Amino acid sequence: MSGKLYASAGVDLSAAEAAKERIAKAVARTRTDCSVGRVGAFGGMLRVPPGMQRPVLVLSTDGVGTKVLVARAANRFGSVGEDLVNHSVNDILVHGARPLGFMDYLAGCELSVEQIAELVEGVARACVAHDMALAGGETAQMADLYRPGDYDLAGTIVGVVEEADALHGDRIVPGDVLLAYASNGLHTNGYTLARRILNQELLDLGDQLPGTGRSVGDVLLEVHRSYFAAVYPQVRRMHGLAHITGGGIPGNLIRVLPEGCAAVIESSSWRLPPLFEFLQQRGGVSTEEMRSVFNLGVGLIAVLPEREVSHAQEAARQAGIESWMLGHVAAGARSVRFA
Repeated sequence: MSGKLYASAGVDLSAAEAAKERIAKAVARTRTDCSVGRVGAFGGMLRVPPGMQRPVLVLSTDGVGTKVLVARAANRFGSVGEDLVNHSVNDILVHGARPLGFMDYLAGCELSVEQIAELVEGVARACVAHDMALAGGETAQMADLYRPGDYDLAGTIVGVVEEADALHGDRIVPGDVLLAYASNGLHTNGYTLARRILNQELLDLGDQLPGTGRSVGDVLLEVHRSYFAAVYPQVRRMHGLAHITGGGIPGNLIRVLPEGCAAVIESSSWRLPPLFEFLQQRGGVSTEEMRSVFNLGVGLIAVLPEREVSHAQEAARQAGIESWMLGHVAAGARSVRFA
């Protein structure tokens, strides 16, 4: 009787158990040599990789914002799980760290077993791609907090780097080069404004987005790109890295600049991808606001000596990611400016 009462209140324990069984299979596929303990335990355990002299753990927590609303409307759930992991991998990559483990948190109301499983399987897929353990997580059905069908997704990543190799931006000096790595869309930022503009234009997810040759849904749900394969092999050659997320280029690049260094962005070094051109023109968004909300086609920026650029670009090419010279670091007040 108690189970039926709980279900009538909005929490179906039998459905939750079915979801757990499918999730456990996904989690098991992510186990690595650093994994310790059982799947389904109260806490996830990871070994620090052997052979490190002074390992430093690098941790980050994030979500995917209102991109979950697009996924819900399109009835496509797995890709936002991949978004969550890739975003997090990039956030620790900028410190020179490689991923060890991930923890996810999924909360919602009246999500089906299939929807829950798709979300977590997306997380697991991206973990496998990065040889990272999905060490645990939490799935919560909260009928009094979310409306039926609503959900939110967040996660915490743990990575590791040798203390001597960790990137803080303090090695950046005037004369360094800014190397841009192309994004493949909005990634996981700016969706509230983008959705408003698309709604104003009366565009549905199945409609073609002008200038792209693709549907609105496909463009908006493009998985946040991971830069690990393109950057990690060359990370020791770099003086700093910035993941271009909320706040755009100016709001993120300045986070790694030391005093006395000004980043100069050459606006003519790239053309806005069609998605961003559409959003600016149809939304009447100023260039200044575009720069502070969207990544504008730049997903990551490396700051490195000019002699190292060719090595970094070759690694990016091998990973299938476009890169280009975005600007340089000049002596001056700590700032980011567009030329």
